[in-house]
Amino acid sequence: MMGIWSEEYQEENPGIKIDMSAGGAGKGMSDAIKGLVDIGMVSREIHQSEIDQGVFWVSVCKDAVVATINQHNPVYEILQTTGVTHQQFIDIFINRSITTWGQLIGDEQITNKINVYTRSDSCGAAETWAQYLGDYTQNDLTYASDSAIDGDPNLAAVIQGDINGIGFNNINFIYDVKTLLPHSGIRPIPIDLNENGILDDPERIYDTRDEIVHAIATDVYPSPPARALYLVTKQNFTGVTKDFVYWILTRGQQYIPDNGYIQLSTIEINTQITYLEIGRRPEQT
Repeated sequence: MMGIWSEEYQEENPGIKIDMSAGGAGKGMSDAIKGLVDIGMVSREIHQSEIDQGVFWVSVCKDAVVATINQHNPVYEILQTTGVTHQQFIDIFINRSITTWGQLIGDEQITNKINVYTRSDSCGAAETWAQYLGDYTQNDLTYASDSAIDGDPNLAAVIQGDINGIGFNNINFIYDVKTLLPHSGIRPIPIDLNENGILDDPERIYDTRDEIVHAIATDVYPSPPARALYLVTKQNFTGVTKDFVYWILTRGQQYIPDNGYIQLSTIEINTQITYLEIGRRPEQT
């Protein structure tokens, strides 16, 4: 979204130049705190230690982290019927007490080992997935995993190449932006939200990007791993930077739905604009 917003804003304001780089939520926050950038991009909750260092932030849209599996996984079709419960995800990613795909579905004849992948870079996706699992951190995921991968695209590629792999990705690295269908080789793992062992119709929200976006917007898909996305800075946004952030919260919202993200409600938008105008949030004492 920041790439799209930057392009559109520069077209409307040819005197403005916006330079953007990636590196994960940890780098976005660190660079903002150090004053190395005007805006940091952070896809996780803001920590109290960061607030204590004078960070100011506004939320601008939402997305979600989704567990992923290879489309040729030996139990893929079964999981489309049963889903995976919250506890089963914990036992795969943290406890490592479920270690084979057969064990996950109760079929001892399937002995394929579950290869658990996580992110190696300090990122919002890993922290958000860890928060969904419980009182865990990205370090807990790293400690329990078989391998840690740098970046959302690379993690998706690893799952596409490993029929026994499991990981997690931002929805926009799972679904094709044109067809709105999952990319070849990778599929979302459905959550059995009511944990009845059957994927009921209201839980079947993964066939297209539009379906899961709607589920996030209507709070069917849980938060976490659905999440708000933030722009952060040191102290408060000022000058042309503040103008750009205000534009994102107003005219810029029109670009969100077509790009696989979720708009904030009108109430949420107005609240963020108020924070932006006064340069302070209730969390900042």
